[in-house]
Amino acid sequence: MLLGALTEWIRGAADDINMVAAVTTWPELLTHPEFPVDVVLLDLDLKDNIPVSLKISTLKTAGVKTVLMSTYSEPGLVREALAAGALGYLVKSEEAGMIVDAIRAAFDGESYISAELDEALSAGTGGGSPRLSAQERRVMALYGAGEPVKAVAHQLGISEETAKSYLKRIREKYRLAGFDVGTKVALRKRAIHDGILLQTD
Repeated sequence: MLLGALTEWIRGAADDINMVAAVTTWPELLTHPEFPVDVVLLDLDLKDNIPVSLKISTLKTAGVKTVLMSTYSEPGLVREALAAGALGYLVKSEEAGMIVDAIRAAFDGESYISAELDEALSAGTGGGSPRLSAQERRVMALYGAGEPVKAVAHQLGISEETAKSYLKRIREKYRLAGFDVGTKVALRKRAIHDGILLQTD
């Protein structure tokens, strides 16, 4: 019922968005005749025990951009989703108009996180860490995970120079906050400490 209402609302609210599929399960999406699509609005709460990071990487491999929706705005979940490559994250209690904004932003390869959620993310870092934008967090996660700048740029659909400027800005913000992340190792440690990058064995 909710899916039907959301589908109709998006169709009525945005002439420039062509809704081609509305499905309730992950397998239905992957096997839909219209797949791959440009943007997927993915519910985080499908209760199918498939990690969200795996879903996002599967979609990314297919050239699909992802905007996540969830009942929760738990900072750890949001950071995990952004680190995995989601371009947007919406909480279901937010205004419906934000959905259209997020879909349009993702289509253009841009991040979309509401101001309220962005504030919660920044507050959640703690320890005097600087406030980073969604795109800065994504750059830091990918670079901290070991990706070279060229690969970071490719994954985010930006130029290598833009990726370098993001890294420069990140390092400057941390320097002003009293943290030295001048090396890749130091940046990785800080990314893990601030919950931007998940610790892996």
